Amino acid sequence: MKHITTLFFILFTTTSFSQIPSNYYDSANGLSGYTLKSQLYNILTNGDTDRGYGALFSGYESTHSDNIVESGYENDNTVLLFYTENPNGSDAYEYNHGSRQCGNYNSEDDCYNREHIVPQSSFGSADPMQNDIHHVIPSDGYVNGQRGSLPFGTVGSANWTSQNGSKRGSSSVTGYGGQVFEPIDEFKGDIARAILYFVTRYETTVANYTDFEMFNGTSDQALENWAIDLLLEWHNTIDPVDDRERARNDAAYNYQGNANPFVDHPEYVNLIWNPQPDTEAPSNPTNLTTSNTTDNTIDLNWGTSTDNIGVLSYDVYVDGSYNSSINTNSFTVSGLTADTNYCFTVKAKDASGNESGASNQACDTTTDNGSNGSIDIFFSEYIEGSGVNKVLEIANFTGNTISLNAYSLKLSANGNESWGAVYNFNSNAEIINGDVYVISQGSNTLCTSEVDDLNNAITSFNGNDAIGLFKDNVLIDILGTLGNGSDYAKDKTLVRDGTIATGNALYTPSEWIFFPTDNCDNLGSHAQTLSLQIEMLGLMKFHPNPNTSNNLQFNSQVDVSVIIYDILGKKILSKNISSNDNIIDISQLEKGVYLVQMSYNKTRITKKLIRN
Repeated sequence: MKHITTLFFILFTTTSFSQIPSNYYDSANGLSGYTLKSQLYNILTNGDTDRGYGALFSGYESTHSDNIVESGYENDNTVLLFYTENPNGSDAYEYNHGSRQCGNYNSEDDCYNREHIVPQSSFGSADPMQNDIHHVIPSDGYVNGQRGSLPFGTVGSANWTSQNGSKRGSSSVTGYGGQVFEPIDEFKGDIARAILYFVTRYETTVANYTDFEMFNGTSDQALENWAIDLLLEWHNTIDPVDDRERARNDAAYNYQGNANPFVDHPEYVNLIWNPQPDTEAPSNPTNLTTSNTTDNTIDLNWGTSTDNIGVLSYDVYVDGSYNSSINTNSFTVSGLTADTNYCFTVKAKDASGNESGASNQACDTTTDNGSNGSIDIFFSEYIEGSGVNKVLEIANFTGNTISLNAYSLKLSANGNESWGAVYNFNSNAEIINGDVYVISQGSNTLCTSEVDDLNNAITSFNGNDAIGLFKDNVLIDILGTLGNGSDYAKDKTLVRDGTIATGNALYTPSEWIFFPTDNCDNLGSHAQTLSLQIEMLGLMKFHPNPNTSNNLQFNSQVDVSVIIYDILGKKILSKNISSNDNIIDISQLEKGVYLVQMSYNKTRITKKLIRN
């Protein structure tokens, strides 16, 4: 059985959301001060769709979910709550989207509701302010009640503290002496930018919202001087914009048709509210180096930049294209392709958006050791037994311990041509080399001591359902055939032949040994007997990859059958390759990710191809 340990990764991930249009802010170019703020008002108003108060809960599923692959976050798609999330360890409690919505509450962990960062009382609960997802966030009901309509600030003496450290108490802010509410540092910038968004989006009416102590009764500055100082500190220094917030902003744009400009352009904050904008760029980062190269990751380190005010972040570029923004001088670039050369540069930014020149260029080539390249995890056993005796087993013979964060299972029922139920592995799940991971129905009675996880949705198969194993949403192995509802394994136990080294995007019955129903003699382990053919195929490479040409060339040492699939497993083209005929014309392939399957006798290896 596998061992589970806690592993933390800093990963660059792309969201499934549409990106905000590249020309969205064009009309604001070159502007500053309140002129810039007024133009942003025009941008935010055009295209803004009021979805109504009731739709917010469903909107939170895309804008406020803990799907964050960072140390301290659970990455379990529960509701992300600014006032109660613990980014440094396990949350004291969690809510699932769509359940335990308030309701009555007497303490924390009773229910969650909708919290207006700018209190409803200040604008009379009017629309669209009441329904704006950029400043209306999910919150534990009890904590929301403790905050009430208090302004935000730093607490000198607390009279109440939430379980994640957010607190209420007397103000220690210069210029304001009342009661304030202070969130933890992790979300101070998020809240600051939400308030700045509000006073910009509602510029024409904010002068009337005098019941909120942070507002000063004007339409241009909109905020008290002490509030500006506080929000700029939270925005610039304590909690700058990060990739998590950018993804949430993209999701909010998809939801209601406008974005928070201070997330996309943090420099706008200082251009509007700082009377003496910073125009000096940071110095160039120096001594960029690479290290700890794997099949799909490379570590970067560089010397820090200096700035007259302070360096806010560093932008990392891969082969000249933007990759990620971070606030440290080291970064792990992930999602790379095995046996591929990459070149990196880094630029520094300050809070006003001034950008340095590029660092020195550092290049390195990813390895091809099989952990994420030619050999991957695969289905090793399938049980479609009597009643609810349904089990899936996945094996690892890559030579490395494999974290399952990047993997998922999908099921297509009864010949459906699209995938339905999705299973995501626990955030800390892994398989050590030579071991297996077993998933079963909750009421299964077969070999229960071998089971690592229970999931009824992904194991609701009946012998005619396709089941796919995906890595980064790319199909790497399959049981059954997508779109074909014929029985292939009804009342049967299937065990993968020991000569199979990795998955197959095309279900092939000859790769499986069939046993009668309710047989679990082989469950919990897998025997593999590989020949030198695997070693020969593992040495095979193709180039260029990533590919921008019309040809794919192979270094074939033997006659090999090559099939190219799309990421869903649809066959695109095929060809037999030899040392004398080792080029495939791929001009018909559109940009995207493909699977290149190379077969020799019964042995096959699959590698990823990126078409740019």
